[in-house]
Amino acid sequence: MKRADVVGSAVRSTFRSRLRTSLTVIAIVIGAFTITITNGLGTGINAFISETVSAIGAENVLTVSRTPDDTTQTDEGIREYDPATTLVTDTSGPPGPGSGGTVEAITEDEIEQLRGLDDVESVERQVSVRTDFIRLGDDTAFEFSISSFVPGATLQLAAGDQLDDDSRDLELVIPVDYLDALSCDDADSCVGETATVGITDGEDVQHLVEAEIVGVAEAGLGTTNTGSANIALVDELYALQSTGQSETETSSYAAATVTHDPDLTDEDVTTLRDELTDLGYDSETVSEQIGTFRTVIDGVILVLNAFAAIALVAAGFGIVNTLLMSVQERTREIGLMKAVGLGGRKIFAMFSVEAVFIGFLGSVVGSVLGIVVGTATSGLLAEGLLGDLPGLTLIAFTPLSVLSVVALIMGIAFVAGTMPAVRAARKVPIEALRYE
Repeated sequence: MKRADVVGSAVRSTFRSRLRTSLTVIAIVIGAFTITITNGLGTGINAFISETVSAIGAENVLTVSRTPDDTTQTDEGIREYDPATTLVTDTSGPPGPGSGGTVEAITEDEIEQLRGLDDVESVERQVSVRTDFIRLGDDTAFEFSISSFVPGATLQLAAGDQLDDDSRDLELVIPVDYLDALSCDDADSCVGETATVGITDGEDVQHLVEAEIVGVAEAGLGTTNTGSANIALVDELYALQSTGQSETETSSYAAATVTHDPDLTDEDVTTLRDELTDLGYDSETVSEQIGTFRTVIDGVILVLNAFAAIALVAAGFGIVNTLLMSVQERTREIGLMKAVGLGGRKIFAMFSVEAVFIGFLGSVVGSVLGIVVGTATSGLLAEGLLGDLPGLTLIAFTPLSVLSVVALIMGIAFVAGTMPAVRAARKVPIEALRYE
């Protein structure tokens, strides 16, 4: 019997007991459907995170802060007071671990020290400006805040242009949620308008600053409903805000943004970060800051896949039961095949192929069903609940991930079919022919 004959015989035998085989296939379909959906969920969200990090475009930027001195902390993390240490509240920088709370300040002298390091192209202070409001012309003023933005970063825009950090013009990007409040018909109509931003200094005097709206930002991962400003506008607002404050307050920063040579190798970047560590600084990339989201998502996907694995294990027992029953029902047939010279290996291969074929049927049907349901669900969510996150495909599928699911389930089916296949291969021809 040729290999093609073995495969053909196995496929035909699969449908001898259609009800029993169908129930087994349904169990596999449930497992395949679940694992396809959960894998698609992980693929979609992680792709969005990767696109967000890529869109930021600041791969050669490090956020640098002072390393806490563990020797001056209790086990509960409470620091001893040191009058020589300047502490500031960290309210700047993109979301990520370590943001918020009181930290040891970076001074102007230390900024200059960072600028003197090899391979460092520029160092910018990360300052926090607390604006009061924004308005267009003499219209109604609305509460408004500006977040510190990483130099060289790229915003996801609904309209307009990116901020120009090299320009001395005062430039502002507003969130898309402010369009209605500012009486803009759409994002394009707001671009080019001159906005008035209010800010109060340390002497409780309010100042007005005019800036051009150069862009309107879409909502994105980890973003809040705040505006973004170029360095010139941030410096202007910070200078006004600092009026009446002490020199220590105005020259102490929670963190600094270090831009290094983009052509540095990974080894060179590691060397630079080690040098920063030796100088008493912590450094973090944008990818590492957003990586917290990825860790949480991967953990959720792992738990969901565990439930899918339970369904697949149950389906594996179904395959074992189906094939054991098939071996018992076909005992005399197996004896006849052995009597005419068919070897144990061919018998084993026949039942193994039958198990793999059952796994193939269930995995393909489950995967196709998962793709259809997942794509439809993702589309509905993108138009409704997740409409504020443009570019997010919640459940996405790649050929490799789908093929991996099919291959995994076929492998499980093969393992499940091993015991029945071995039992069939070991049948003694004479005893099998006498079986009633």
